[in-house]
Amino acid sequence: QVQLVESGGGLVQAGGSLRLSCVASGRIVSIYHMGWYRQAPGKEREFVATLTWSGGSTTYTDSVQGRFAISRDNAKNTVYLQMNSLKPEDTAIYYCNARVRVPETVHDYWGQGTQVTVSS
Repeated sequence: QVQLVESGGGLVQAGGSLRLSCVASGRIVSIYHMGWYRQAPGKEREFVATLTWSGGSTTYTDSVQGRFAISRDNAKNTVYLQMNSLKPEDTAIYYCNARVRVPETVHDYWGQGTQVTVSS
């Protein structure tokens, strides 16, 4: 019913920047929040950042605080993750997540992931 499509991943040197985008489409009545998680090789998926759609409040995991910034474009149902001062330990597959009200229920959706690789 709802699709999340990420883009913007790639290979960057340590200290560089990348901007991820995630577009939500489908039978969306409203969005509660959208955010980003990541999963490094051999590790569990972890929370990175989230943003509430109505109030715009943001939350970050400690390791990215001050380096990453999450933002949104309400009209485009799009969330962004600006990643600055990237470190090799930021290397992971980044997944977009959204809690969305569809006509019958509220459901959490995930994107397919986009690879971010930071070289030292």
